Amino acid sequence: MKTKLAVAALAIVFLAGACGGADDAGNSDAASRTVAIEMRDIEYSVTSLDVEKGETVRFEFTNTGRVDHDAFIGDEDAQADHEKGMTLHDHGSESDAVTVKPGKTGSLTHTFDEAGETIIGCHETGHYAAGMKIVVTVA
Repeated sequence: MKTKLAVAALAIVFLAGACGGADDAGNSDAASRTVAIEMRDIEYSVTSLDVEKGETVRFEFTNTGRVDHDAFIGDEDAQADHEKGMTLHDHGSESDAVTVKPGKTGSLTHTFDEAGETIIGCHETGHYAAGMKIVVTVA
């Protein structure tokens, strides 16, 4: 009987772990908070955010717009590199990026290890240049 209970408990643990979203980059269980953000046509619903150094945040992006949007976390140099990749039709497989189709939701979990400013930017054609970004201040 104890063996059956142990096997059942292991099965439950395995299934619970397997139910994570395929569009979730990072470990959402470690997140200290979740921030909901709408992706609209050429804008995010949030333009700035304050976080603590070492804080892990889960971002829930809901695309309420009519076109694909992405969210990429990184400094200006990383944003420029990601932009180049997007223009080459490489929608990236970085752990700090997610692409969300219209009407869908995607998530991204990130730990902010360095103080200063970092950016979450959308690099679908023309969106970043139009100002589709969130400035994250890490204190």
